[in-house]
Amino acid sequence: MVATRPRGGTDYPRGWDELLAWFPDDAECLDYLEWLRWPEGFGCPHCGSGGWRTAKGDWSCAGCHRRVTLTSGTIFERTRTPLTTWFAAGWYMTNQKTAGVSAKGLQRVLELGSYQTAWTILHKYRSAMVRPGRDRLTGTVEVDETLVGGAKPGVAGRGALGKTLVAVAVEVHDPRGFGRARLQVIPDASKVTLSGFVTDTIEPGATVRTDGWRSYVGLDALGYIHEPVNVSASGEQAHVSLPGVHRVASLFKRSLLNAYQQYPKLHLQAYCNEWVFRFNRRHSRARGMLFFRLMELAVQAGPLPYSALIRSTRPREISPIPPVGDGRPRRAAVNDQQRPWRHT
Repeated sequence: MVATRPRGGTDYPRGWDELLAWFPDDAECLDYLEWLRWPEGFGCPHCGSGGWRTAKGDWSCAGCHRRVTLTSGTIFERTRTPLTTWFAAGWYMTNQKTAGVSAKGLQRVLELGSYQTAWTILHKYRSAMVRPGRDRLTGTVEVDETLVGGAKPGVAGRGALGKTLVAVAVEVHDPRGFGRARLQVIPDASKVTLSGFVTDTIEPGATVRTDGWRSYVGLDALGYIHEPVNVSASGEQAHVSLPGVHRVASLFKRSLLNAYQQYPKLHLQAYCNEWVFRFNRRHSRARGMLFFRLMELAVQAGPLPYSALIRSTRPREISPIPPVGDGRPRRAAVNDQQRPWRHT
């Protein structure tokens, strides 16, 4: 992608007014996506060869002779929604400080004709918020699990019924402060599951702090410096012994309630990815940088059709509602009179 550090006003818009000025139509949006996808010139995604631009604005590969569109192989593939709407949704999504974005709120802001269109746009963006091959956590890392799902009957803690278990890991800085975080939906709190989460998210050699749960036994053999904390024997509450993961879990669950009024039952991992994307970039002073990173990842992520999004093996209380209309936003009428409000 871009070799040097991106600059506001050159590589990404610095505000909403610049976003509107830079991308007034789909042609400008396509050019921006092409620059992000092929900064050094076209390279066929199938064979890596160069090619030439066709009369329709697509690319023809000189190696495999395939026709490649600017959006093929990305989350924008075969979309019927204007790219200007996609860009506006991406800006709105990345400029929320803590809470996420609800599909109903996005539909209302952009005046989309279909709730399903707003929902699909958000989930496609969420699917791109995990950078392929991202660096694992380093230094001192706290690890624990949290249950997402509100008040439910059953045994308190890991035995609660009807909740989803989410593994949490966060870098802890000395003397204070937190670094990057990771959230992952897990099926259970077994040794195999938790050990896999640790090896996937934490660099070997790091110091891993956990509670006394028996499933964490054996992390030393995996190349980590394991520091278990027996919370019950210490006489302290869990959020005092392991403040990092409990702070992160609390912020995550609070952000879900702020944005959606209830905990999402489906696609919870996608909401985890969105929250981590925003949390790990919380110190960025340029909000346009988050928009730039999102669009950068969007052209790398693969396509995700609507049929794949609604496919699930879990039972649902309410079946998915098919899209109504084309979902295109209402187009504003062009005023060709000078100051028409003066003639009312």
